[in-house]
Amino acid sequence: MKSATANKQLDSIIEKVEKQGILAKGLIDDLKELRESALKEQDPLVVKVLRLSYEYLADREAFDVQGQYEEDEEGNEYPIEIEDKDNFLYLLNLLKKADHKINREEIKDYRTALKLELY
Repeated sequence: MKSATANKQLDSIIEKVEKQGILAKGLIDDLKELRESALKEQDPLVVKVLRLSYEYLADREAFDVQGQYEEDEEGNEYPIEIEDKDNFLYLLNLLKKADHKINREEIKDYRTALKLELY
């Protein structure tokens, strides 16, 4: 997120999830508002991953998306087992610096995983 307002919204969402978890009251509405900020910033990747995230949370009441992977010596990738709350917090923290090259790649991984799970 680029604007100070969007980052403030994002920080507020992160704090809410840390305290109340992924089923926090109003979380989906907060994500929808953050998506509006991303639309203004004209970042289609962030817009899409936010929409997919709140749709996933509404549909499953969980965030058990396999978006993080580790690699072994041969280059094989394996999904990392992580709790829903920590998984979602990781994605939100990636969004704070969504223009960073490595973060964008990981956000794309989440986008792909969310699309596969939802559709």
